Amino acid sequence: MIKTETKIEFRPVTVDDRELYQSFLDRESGRGCEFSFANVYLWGRQKMALVCDHIVMFSQFDRRTVYPFPLGRGDKRAVLDAIIADSEARGIPCRLTGLSAEARKTVEELYPGRFCFHCDRASFDYVYDINDLADLKGRKYQKKRNHFNRFRINHPDYRVEPLDEGNLPRVRAMIDGWYAARTADNPESDHAMEEVALSRALRRYRELEMDGLVLLDRDEVLAVTLGSRFSAGTVDVHFEKARSDVDGAYAAINCEFARYIRERYPDVRFLDREEDMGLEGLRRAKESYLPHHMVEKCWAHLLVEGYEY
Repeated sequence: MIKTETKIEFRPVTVDDRELYQSFLDRESGRGCEFSFANVYLWGRQKMALVCDHIVMFSQFDRRTVYPFPLGRGDKRAVLDAIIADSEARGIPCRLTGLSAEARKTVEELYPGRFCFHCDRASFDYVYDINDLADLKGRKYQKKRNHFNRFRINHPDYRVEPLDEGNLPRVRAMIDGWYAARTADNPESDHAMEEVALSRALRRYRELEMDGLVLLDRDEVLAVTLGSRFSAGTVDVHFEKARSDVDGAYAAINCEFARYIRERYPDVRFLDREEDMGLEGLRRAKESYLPHHMVEKCWAHLLVEGYEY
């Protein structure tokens, strides 16, 4: 591949970019959880630039470089041409990620036969009606109600409270214990990226405008969850951790967080509980809560001789 001098001048994403980024995201629909600003800031090495009235991202994640599908309305040809030229200038594969069905159609129409598309079920978002998770009504949620009820019987003095500076040290201690227990159970497991992202979230949750909820029995932290507004009607649930030795803690924090968000943001209809990453146990757990719908996504690579994907 011949390198050119048409690189995009990307710069690192900072917390101060949130308002600008959100103004572009608010005009979009059908985007997956990887486009929430909190995820952009917390995970991997992310850079951004304004190109042709779009926000273009350059992401280095899991040892791969990718270009999330650009944010912005209007003609996509010029901005996608700029991305292709940037990849050529850097001598790297051109990978577009986070493509909805509409975005895929756009790419296919603009560049017929030049991109190969890959859909990965493990990357689809699970999106739930907030009332389903908050109320657990009907026969379909009978097992979930029973699980939560057993937790309440075993922990009659439990309570929930928003994450704040007062409970933050105890939350951090519980999370440290969670990761230590997982590593002890499976020394080959690798939670390093998630641990870094969650640590950053706990340091910057206020600036990122994240909502956190803590589940306690007296002063003992049993579970914690953090989310943020993704769109006008959706909150993205970024992290959920509960003690594995406390039966029903996950069921309790899941239900209580839905109730907390519903009361705090009456206009929110959905909770996006993100992907299952192809993990069988996580997939079963997410499917058991009966999602309202899935956000299907794919990625694409530019067909260039000499590159293997």
